[in-house]
Amino acid sequence: MPGLAVAALMAMAGGARAADADPPTHPCRIEGMPNELQCGQLRRPLDPARPAGTQIEIHYMIVPAMARNKQPDPVLLLAGGPGQSAIDIAPLVLPRLARLNNRRDLVFIDQRGTGRSAPLQCADESRLPIKEALDPAAQFARMKQCALDLARLPHGDLRFYTTTIAMQDFEAVRQRLGVPQWNLVGASYGTRAALEYQRQFPHQVRRTVMDGVAPPDMALPASFSTDSQAALDEVFASCEQDREGCARRYPALRRDWAALLAGLPREVTVQHPLSGEPERFTLRRELLMSAVRVPLYAPALAAGLPAAITAAAAGRYEGLFGLANTLGGSGKAMKLAAGMHFSVICAEDLPRLEAAGDRPGADFAEQYREQYRRSCRDWPRGEVAPDFYTIPPAQTPVLLLSGGADPATPPRHGERVAKALGARAQHIVVPQAGHGVLSIACMRDVLFRFIDAKSDAAALPQDAACATRIPRPPAFQPVQPGASSSRASS
Repeated sequence: MPGLAVAALMAMAGGARAADADPPTHPCRIEGMPNELQCGQLRRPLDPARPAGTQIEIHYMIVPAMARNKQPDPVLLLAGGPGQSAIDIAPLVLPRLARLNNRRDLVFIDQRGTGRSAPLQCADESRLPIKEALDPAAQFARMKQCALDLARLPHGDLRFYTTTIAMQDFEAVRQRLGVPQWNLVGASYGTRAALEYQRQFPHQVRRTVMDGVAPPDMALPASFSTDSQAALDEVFASCEQDREGCARRYPALRRDWAALLAGLPREVTVQHPLSGEPERFTLRRELLMSAVRVPLYAPALAAGLPAAITAAAAGRYEGLFGLANTLGGSGKAMKLAAGMHFSVICAEDLPRLEAAGDRPGADFAEQYREQYRRSCRDWPRGEVAPDFYTIPPAQTPVLLLSGGADPATPPRHGERVAKALGARAQHIVVPQAGHGVLSIACMRDVLFRFIDAKSDAAALPQDAACATRIPRPPAFQPVQPGASSSRASS
């Protein structure tokens, strides 16, 4: 697609010339950030092939380095989802990057379709009655309405939110800031974005960290089932192996799980997570599997699944739905721009879904395939070049991180990417970590050593024994009436 590439380069150059008259940043304040920051925005064409057509603003934020003699290569955070706002999650991830911030600027760019950059937000569903929020037919009706509503926006052509175009925006921001190179730190979907950025602009990358690797050839709706099933099976296996703890407390865990599945659909009553009011609805298999999948992301939450499954089999569902509503909280930082999410998945993953070799999980089956297939049926799809799905050998050091208990991006995906990247990549697997290895405190030192290393030769390999030796959290045991609180464990 040489014509598209030339048009994109012309758009970058034109955007840079138009911005020369104004400084690239200005002082700003962001909710949740204690100090004054630097913010900016850059006008970009919605369609790279039409530089003079509809324009959007790409917003970015910089946390300036603390030291005066700062390094010239900042750290760029690529958010997950797809659909997260990098600026909104900045207060959450800043502690993990604080040591790097001593001598390096931290850059957060709201990818097009998220946050402040031409957002593609669907209606907030958090306060819907549970019955309505979880009804499949109502869900698809809301998604269809969302697509219609977004299409009416000035920036509502949903074909132009692919990862490839978004990384061209990021490159334009780099040029605007006058940064010679930067260090990429991507998490989850952000690792796909990092791979695409360094595929298009390899000479602008100094180091890359990928936490929870989601490669471009990974058809998410297919891998969700395979990888979630593996994580759930490991919960059962770990419980059985803990003979003096979990197995003694929950000796019939697998039978309870089978009975719970066999009893669906059924009418249940659960408190609404926000209002606290009891609501009655029909619990179906796809809802149960979704509720179970959420705590698998964090081993500390997955430790509560044996107790929650056992209680649900006996007709008490508060624990299970409580776990499902715990991860991430209710703040805007964890909310996804659903319009951007589906614009990416429908364009990049759905075309490869039928050929995906992932075997559906025994319990999760094909529900995610069907959900995305139906949602994407009428969703406008952007053009994705075949090269997008390729991973060239890395020209600079890459550190890949995978959690062995991750239900979304387990090590099998990181292994495939590390092999493609070649000798300049190191893949670290933390066996008992979930989705997000950098959330482990000691991994912040590993991150710092990798990026701060003076030479490429000193950057790799890294020693992460501090994290790889961490055991799996023991199964939660509720406090029994009359028992000392010291006897409870989690």
